[in-house]
Amino acid sequence: MNKLISFLSIALFTFFGCEKEISKENQLIMHTAELHEKIITIDTHVDTPLRLYRSGFNLGEMHDSHQGGGKLDFPRMVQGNLDAAFFAVFVGQGERTPEANEKIKKRAFAIIDSINVQLELNKDDAEFAGNVLQLKNIVSNGKRAILFGMENGYPVGSDLSLVKTFYDKGILYITLCHTKNNDICDSSDDPDGAEHNGLSEFGKEVVKEMNRLGMMIDISHVSDKSFYDVIELTEAPVIASHSCTRALRDHPRNMTDEMIKTLAKNGGVIQIAFYSDYIKKTKPNPQRDSARQALRDKYNNFKDLSDEEHAAASNEWIEIDRIYQKDLATVSELVDHIDHVANLVGIDHVGLGSDFDGGGELEDCYDVTAIGNVTHELVKRGYSDKEIEKIWGGNLMRVFTNVEQVAVK
Repeated sequence: MNKLISFLSIALFTFFGCEKEISKENQLIMHTAELHEKIITIDTHVDTPLRLYRSGFNLGEMHDSHQGGGKLDFPRMVQGNLDAAFFAVFVGQGERTPEANEKIKKRAFAIIDSINVQLELNKDDAEFAGNVLQLKNIVSNGKRAILFGMENGYPVGSDLSLVKTFYDKGILYITLCHTKNNDICDSSDDPDGAEHNGLSEFGKEVVKEMNRLGMMIDISHVSDKSFYDVIELTEAPVIASHSCTRALRDHPRNMTDEMIKTLAKNGGVIQIAFYSDYIKKTKPNPQRDSARQALRDKYNNFKDLSDEEHAAASNEWIEIDRIYQKDLATVSELVDHIDHVANLVGIDHVGLGSDFDGGGELEDCYDVTAIGNVTHELVKRGYSDKEIEKIWGGNLMRVFTNVEQVAVK
């Protein structure tokens, strides 16, 4: 674990003769470490597959997050005691034509294939998990469990049969949209505003099909109206794989208190993201914004790119994030959002979805090796072991199981 108590703190305790306090703090650290290792820890959203476009990138090797090596690989998952992660098959929104849909479908297939190549290369370290039982078995055997989610329903296009196609390829949840409207629903971030007034008619069929198959519906990124349409229609609980609370950070990507209450009544869970701008209002960074805009201009706003262009654009985006320092939130500020949800609807409806490699990073949790700091903060705030176990994976596994049960019916 990272240094969870500073030399300054030790010096102050010693100066005032508070050896008992030092002992208590050391006991707290030891308890945190033991608990963090004992429980099943699940991160519901990492964008690490974007890294697989880099030639020679091997998830079985340890990389340096401060040198462009990303936030997560299998050795660092071990170091941070992260047992399971949902790898996001992410595609940005582009043109909604038959030709563009076919192209993006093939890209999504290629991303899935790239993850499977890494799992085969590192089969002694990690395995694919297709359900909760497999996840638990893989973890009990000392390996990392890797699950697949798809961020943005764009690859489905307007072809309902592709929902099952992606499910058969291992996709266990679909984030219905991303930062632009698609054929399924309206986005929370589309600058052009609503197109369907929530779910489209096709989107309603997608929700029903996901229920039938046992796929989790992810409502991160969707508009408020899309969220309520999903809740009205779904027979299964839903997840927000990487979101925060709008009460603490007024951002359209975050969930209002009423949305969180509705989610709880549905039996679902909001997975709090490590994305600083969803946690707090961050300071402006005009140099980074300018560099990002230049990159968008260079690559036609990332529309209609070849696989080679997409790989190059991803690498350049990663490099921009490495060069230009961000105003990062802290673990304490992250846990404020957990507190808010727990106080609002109870402990059973909150979890963690870092968004590592997609912008998720904190001042004191910069990559996966430092996630124990979240557990430490939860312990310090008085959460019980059982409550922390729920936050780190128990709640998500309950929802996942319930979704599967609805499909069986």
